[in-house]
Amino acid sequence: MEDLDNDVVMDGEDHHMAEGPSTANGFLDTTTGESSLQTTNGNSADGTMQDEDQDADPTAYPERLRRRGLLPTGCCYDDRMKLHANADFGPNPHHPEDPSRIECIMKTFKQAGLVFTGSDAELIRIIQTEPTKYMWRIPARAATKEEICTVHHPAHYMWVEELSRMSTHELRKLSKEKDQGRDSLYVGSMTYEASLISAGGAIETCKSVVAGIVKNAFAVIRPPGHHAEFDTPMGFCLFNNVPIAAKICQADYPDLCRKILILDWDVHHGNGIQNLFYDDPNILYISLHVYRNGEFYPGQPDNPMTPDGGLEHCGAGPGLGKNVNIGWHDQGMGDGEYMAAFQKIVMPIAHEFNPDLVIISAGFDAAAGDELGACFVTPGCYAHMTHMLMSLAGGKVAVCLEGGYDLEAISKSALAVAQTLMGEPPPKMEIPRISREAAKVLAKVQAYQAPYWECMRPGIVDVQELQAQDSSRLHDVVRSAQRQVLSQKHGMLPLYIQRDVLFKSFENQVLVTRDIHAARKILVIVHDPPELHAQPDPLDNTVEPHNAWVTDGVTRYIDWAISKGFGVIDVNVPHYITHPGDTEPYIPGADERTLQAQIQELMCYIWDNYLQLSESADDIFLMGVGNAYLGIKMLLINRLDVKSRVAGVVNFVNGSLRPVKSDADADLSSWYKDNSQVYVANDHACWADPDLTRKVMKRRFGNVIRSPANGLTPMMTEHFADVQQFFADRALGDGEGEGEGEGEGEGEDVGGKVEGGMRIG
Repeated sequence: MEDLDNDVVMDGEDHHMAEGPSTANGFLDTTTGESSLQTTNGNSADGTMQDEDQDADPTAYPERLRRRGLLPTGCCYDDRMKLHANADFGPNPHHPEDPSRIECIMKTFKQAGLVFTGSDAELIRIIQTEPTKYMWRIPARAATKEEICTVHHPAHYMWVEELSRMSTHELRKLSKEKDQGRDSLYVGSMTYEASLISAGGAIETCKSVVAGIVKNAFAVIRPPGHHAEFDTPMGFCLFNNVPIAAKICQADYPDLCRKILILDWDVHHGNGIQNLFYDDPNILYISLHVYRNGEFYPGQPDNPMTPDGGLEHCGAGPGLGKNVNIGWHDQGMGDGEYMAAFQKIVMPIAHEFNPDLVIISAGFDAAAGDELGACFVTPGCYAHMTHMLMSLAGGKVAVCLEGGYDLEAISKSALAVAQTLMGEPPPKMEIPRISREAAKVLAKVQAYQAPYWECMRPGIVDVQELQAQDSSRLHDVVRSAQRQVLSQKHGMLPLYIQRDVLFKSFENQVLVTRDIHAARKILVIVHDPPELHAQPDPLDNTVEPHNAWVTDGVTRYIDWAISKGFGVIDVNVPHYITHPGDTEPYIPGADERTLQAQIQELMCYIWDNYLQLSESADDIFLMGVGNAYLGIKMLLINRLDVKSRVAGVVNFVNGSLRPVKSDADADLSSWYKDNSQVYVANDHACWADPDLTRKVMKRRFGNVIRSPANGLTPMMTEHFADVQQFFADRALGDGEGEGEGEGEGEGEDVGGKVEGGMRIG
């Protein structure tokens, strides 16, 4: 709050702050009233220019340029919004939602040359010849009670108003009570006044864009608003600025502004905006936020009937489909994820909705550098997202500041958005690859939104309709075909798993050769389902059977093993277990914990009941393929007698590399290193980082070999002869050497860093 009365606003000179704005639009600071050039520009209620004012006022926007569509970008700012400050000055008085947030943004605008700082004479020349060179001033004002109560309950307005009459002691006590948990709110003696101006600034910004006074605009306002509910302030928010502005624009300009898109890219879900418009068919609310299974702020509502930021919440009644939640599974999202969300979800739905106005609830706490958000969106990405949104609604875009708490990150991000609004092309940027989990999130969002948006339907199936037609999921059909082929070729039979949970899950998934109990050599293959490849129709995205293929690299190994007298146990580990009545059009694979629990029980069951009890088997070989090779690890660390019965282990890896270590058997890692071949795909991430490469060469990851091939089936084809030789040598007893495992100390050093599995892929 230092030097509050002399804060620089728009013109780069020191002025004392008056009671409020006394002028209309212009390039100079309207809170001062000191410049003789700051007179009204004669804009009528419908945004047109009055001829008499055009002749009298040299600072009015030239009508000849307005007709040509050469409108400037607007900017709304008022020092008085800095007066909202924390009354509870404890040992750490600085709060993330600090008054300096808006000041830093404005100073950054000024330093970048977006704000006029010249003389009065220069101002006249600029307006007449280059009116789009600088941001055009939109004066802030206090919102009225009637305006705020278009979205808030009157009792809520009165609660905020009462803050202005409280003593400092009462305000500090209230802040201490509220600034924790889901409320997460602080108050001060000027909170009410600042909140009115923040809401009024949003109103005037949006109205100026709708009326055509400016082509687009940026409202640098605080306190933020998108968490404030109909009757409750929360999350640093008092009044919900954007919904108030949206409702006023619809009421004041019914012919110009009927449908509004609110795009919220704050890292936190805008629960307040969602709930205010959840059943409104004319407000499309799209939120990109960290959801983290409902644990990330604002978390779960107190009322369990109130929707949260989950992907499945798509609106209600006439507003079905008008609520789009893109809730990331975790923090750490960056340019790749946000650009993919815009390209796959945001822009297709937005174009189909075809809004009359776009309002961006622009929180910058997903920006790289903001510790609260812990995401990595760059200023360039914010520029590109803004640029895409400018293709909607004839370019009528109003940006209203929400969160963002790192001063440098918020200033750079806001600058990138403002420069894009003013017509500068977004910078060239390298878009990183999207993470696998984020891609699953977008696929699920598409599936949830498909019933309501034509653009979301390609590639999404109506599961309930298919089930009514006695359809089956393809992975069940493929396994049935595998079973039939292996039964015809080798007489293999399904193994009944006598476990309550596993019985249904692995029905037909475990196949064995006849007389497995009498085999001298046994090969146990634990593998992912066959790979599916398809070329969709370019017009309707359908897949014809003749344009789809199933690739199964395991079959040749089964054929070879049986031809050499091996008994074979073939374990197919599906990515998802079909449940009766499931209706999800897109289902991600099982999470690591669920997969590990199921596969551990399965592998131990097979070992205890078929392998350990086999007195005839001299040599048992284990093969793991894909994610399912987790089963090899779980068997080795849970059954200590495996080492004495298993002659060799082969794994093919294109995902997570998994260490094998046992506290109960200190020699297990060394044994695994000496008796395994672990083929890792050539494009695996571990080869790109020397530190990771060094780590995976430790003994607990086995005898790791970099394959020249990528993908499971190409790797299995590439190393078919090598694996045959490996098995043949060890079956004859010729290949049991001491190996070259590292020393005990070196292996232990790695173990402390990869406890529970090394997620490299």
